[in-house]
Amino acid sequence: MITPIRPQTDAASAQISPERLELREAAQGFEAIMIRRMLESARAASFSEDTPLTGGGLKQFEKMRDENFAEIASQSGAFGFARSIEEQLAQFLPANGEE
Repeated sequence: MITPIRPQTDAASAQISPERLELREAAQGFEAIMIRRMLESARAASFSEDTPLTGGGLKQFEKMRDENFAEIASQSGAFGFARSIEEQLAQFLPANGEE
């Protein structure tokens, strides 16, 4: 079973190599992009009409909310994409005692 990536503390970050930490951050960034795209696609499927209450302001708010949610979800490991990406790519890092 794949365990979620937990937000790193300074002590936990010090235990892994800089390359692995960089890989983890990149994987989390990629997961955030994927989640944003999924949310964007889900919103595009809406069949509601634009009204004064669903105009540009609301769409901008939804976009900011989705971006924030995607960042939080990717850092918490809620979806598990980042962990899978990290595990697959970590095999190409030099073996020098990291996790």
